[in-house]
Amino acid sequence: MDNKIRICCPCHFGLESVLKYEINKIGGTDLHVTDGKITFSGDFNTIARANICLSTAERVLIELGEFEARTFEELFQGVKAIEFENYIGINDAFPVKGHSLNSALHSVPDCQSIIKKAVVERLKSKYNVNWFEESNSVVQIQFSILKDKVNIYLDTSGIGLHKRGYRKNSNTAPIKETLAAGIIDLARVRSDSIVCDPFCGSGTILIEAALKALKIAPGINRRFAAEKWECIDKEIWREERSRAIDLVDRNAKFEGIGCDIDDLAVALTLDNAKKAGIKSRLKVEQADITSFKQPQGSIVICNPPYGERMLELREAEDIYRKMGKVLLKGGGSSSYIISPHEEFQKFFGKNAVKRRKLYNGMIKCQLYMYF
Repeated sequence: MDNKIRICCPCHFGLESVLKYEINKIGGTDLHVTDGKITFSGDFNTIARANICLSTAERVLIELGEFEARTFEELFQGVKAIEFENYIGINDAFPVKGHSLNSALHSVPDCQSIIKKAVVERLKSKYNVNWFEESNSVVQIQFSILKDKVNIYLDTSGIGLHKRGYRKNSNTAPIKETLAAGIIDLARVRSDSIVCDPFCGSGTILIEAALKALKIAPGINRRFAAEKWECIDKEIWREERSRAIDLVDRNAKFEGIGCDIDDLAVALTLDNAKKAGIKSRLKVEQADITSFKQPQGSIVICNPPYGERMLELREAEDIYRKMGKVLLKGGGSSSYIISPHEEFQKFFGKNAVKRRKLYNGMIKCQLYMYF
């Protein structure tokens, strides 16, 4: 097998430039950026490093093939031509999942069935067996069919990369860890930054900022699907974890300051920070936005409440007014605020210096940047 593997990392729309920087940093080569994903070249070490170190990628996929298919026969033959035996052992389980959009082959269950059948036929001819137990490691096959173009992947991550392992509990509207990490990069958080979140919720923004400042790899304490694959030497994962541990900067002067009107949110933030190993870097208290005082030179990053119903919407707009009065005082400080409210700037009291369209789950938002 050629040592060069084509790797694909999906990300939140709007974070492609941030993820590109991260991939370059871990040694990915031959990058190709499209909306919501980046493909690049690497080896098994790159795959392990990407899973452990990338903070804005949703998953790390191996891209096995790309071809056009408008009929089930074309799909079958295209899949059967792929060298699955390089990754899937004789006893491995290989479930299939995926999606289809604007394509002749629009039935996902039918496509799953055809792809599974094609992989089985391929592996039968390579292993000279007629039956697969599928009792060992899980090698998840993923497919994407968009405008009749088929992409076939293997998922090396397993559980999505936003699951860092520290947030066992969350409040009602948490921001996804990968999105928080991207905003933190856009805010240029450094090892000596003071980061404030006056709506800290379950602490995601403050924790991700601390991990970034202290150079703690987000996946350092969790496991990945490909660690159980026979085709990847276990030593590679040990090497990459050891490398990530060596990069940690415990001398960083980072401070995180958080507050929330809800005392349960404060307790939740501290509990999650303890799990993440950075509790000593945070100061969190129960307080309303009106009593928040932004330290000189600090960076506010927050995801303030937003309302979907009329009453909640009015309450949210009142919070934005209060935020403006508090945050626009701070000379020499900056604020990065994510909100889906289209008139946020009107209620906040000032237009942003820069804006960026982002998606928080399925909700279209703007990141309003003041500096």
